[in-house]
Amino acid sequence: MQSNISEISSTIADKLNHWLNVLIDSIPNIVMALAVLLTSYYLSKFFSKMIIKLLKNRVSKKSVATVIAKIASTVVVILGLFLALGALNLNETLKSLLTGAGIAGIIIGMALQGTLSNTIAGIILSFRKKIRLGDWVETNSFAGEVIDLNLREFTLKEADNNIVIIPNKTILESPLKNYSLTTKMRVMVECGVGYESDLELVENVTKNSIANAFEQVLDADDVEFYYTSFGDSSINFLCRFWIDAESALEKLRSKSKAIKVIRKAFEKDNINIPFPIRTLKFGNNEKMEHLNEAITMSAD
Repeated sequence: MQSNISEISSTIADKLNHWLNVLIDSIPNIVMALAVLLTSYYLSKFFSKMIIKLLKNRVSKKSVATVIAKIASTVVVILGLFLALGALNLNETLKSLLTGAGIAGIIIGMALQGTLSNTIAGIILSFRKKIRLGDWVETNSFAGEVIDLNLREFTLKEADNNIVIIPNKTILESPLKNYSLTTKMRVMVECGVGYESDLELVENVTKNSIANAFEQVLDADDVEFYYTSFGDSSINFLCRFWIDAESALEKLRSKSKAIKVIRKAFEKDNINIPFPIRTLKFGNNEKMEHLNEAITMSAD
């Protein structure tokens, strides 16, 4: 019994002595691993502040810049952890961590596919110089002012004050028209005049009325005028001119003003804008007389 106890004690002492020797031999590696971890931690803080400072003038949303900085700092810390494990000769542990991280990444990616897509799309949109807060844009059958752009959604305020929230992924995958990128817009007005009208007079009156009403139109020759078709009750024309504008609302106001100006000028020069009419012709005079009698009797 005493021999067994002594053997066990001796075995435990040998193990402890071995572990102590291993610990003493591993002190340089432990110190190096701790140094790597501390260095990676402070480097992550440094990179985080530097990235936020660099993105301050490039990204309009502070939340997006913060997320990018956190991702970069996390990557630095993870790299430091892997280097520390390598310094401790824990290669098997390192392989297990990499395998587990890969499997976990696949599972999380599948579970959060839509959320991650919108987040990545939000980061990409934040770096696009052609999309800014306050711009008037048209996309996915909606048009309005960009009032918010974050990591989840793209928010528009329409002309009727309705708020439209669109997922970032949809914006990134769809065409987008930005009216605020250009300082000029072309206004188009369509109208028709009676067949009895002097077409040369109609053209001159239209051009001069537009040139006098809009300061941006320097001369009547800057107004484009084209007759487009013979309508049922009128000869139709298209009038086009350029204005200084950066939103669709300014374009609508200018078009409304142009319609009023043209209508007033036509009234002054007795140019007829006809209503849609239909003329009925009867080949038999006797039938016409019967029709007139029927109308007279119904009137009485």
